[in-house]
Amino acid sequence: MTNSNIYLRLLGVSLLWGGNYVASAYLLRDFSPIFLSYSRLVLTSIFLLSIGLISKKMRRPTKQEWFILLFAGLFGTLFNQFFYFIGLQYSTAGNASLIIALSPVATTFLARLFLKETITLNKLSGAGLALIGVVLIVAFGGKAMGISQGDILILLAMLALSVSLLFIRKLSATMPSYDITILATVIGTVLMTPAALWEASQGHMHISLHLTTWLLLTCVAVFGQGLAGFWWNQGISVVGASTSSMFMNIPPFVAIIVAYFVLGDSISAAQIGGGVLILLGVTISNYRKSAPAAVNPSV
Repeated sequence: MTNSNIYLRLLGVSLLWGGNYVASAYLLRDFSPIFLSYSRLVLTSIFLLSIGLISKKMRRPTKQEWFILLFAGLFGTLFNQFFYFIGLQYSTAGNASLIIALSPVATTFLARLFLKETITLNKLSGAGLALIGVVLIVAFGGKAMGISQGDILILLAMLALSVSLLFIRKLSATMPSYDITILATVIGTVLMTPAALWEASQGHMHISLHLTTWLLLTCVAVFGQGLAGFWWNQGISVVGASTSSMFMNIPPFVAIIVAYFVLGDSISAAQIGGGVLILLGVTISNYRKSAPAAVNPSV
């Protein structure tokens, strides 16, 4: 496959992931948050497992790998999805996309704290810019002036995703990203089952009866999560992590623009200014960075 085709696929990933934020906010109008998260994960897991079984490339993980996969699924899927979908009820698709974009910077500091990795001047200055951007968005970019409960929950979702990346880095030393993506998603889906049952037992579960919303949910799960994840990992393997990572500056602004036209969300100066600072900070922080672990963001 030529590089031009890979670039087109990476652009497609950016557009799909940007659209995912808006689609999730739209689907929350017809589904309760935990059920929406759980049903999307089930559909994504079925798609990923089907591809894995058809390709017959997967191998059985070792006991240590299963243990690390458990924590990757716990933080990257269960905690991330739980906080993300509940937070999205009280935030906006644009804010969510911009806050999640801070994940690479947060991962850098968590890696310093837990893995004793060195923090360079680039990473430190980039983190400072990104943090200022998040403060702008959380304080002034919400549906109302002041700190939004939804934005705080999205921050927790971002931190959960960042923690999961530490486990994925560990797994990447012995496992292909292909296997990690599939197994971590499936494990996280299983772990979310009790939360879905709890929502149902409390009478809080709400399920759409419209075929169009179920079709949208299926498209988000299969294309926006499953297929986009495979394309992303393929892009990293062919053109490299640094080139691929540049495409991740696109989803937040796709989310803001699409949310404006589809959901009627306003575009605030705080969102634009904060978003520019976050993405500039992430770019500076990752300048000349070696290949990061491939990951399929659960958003």
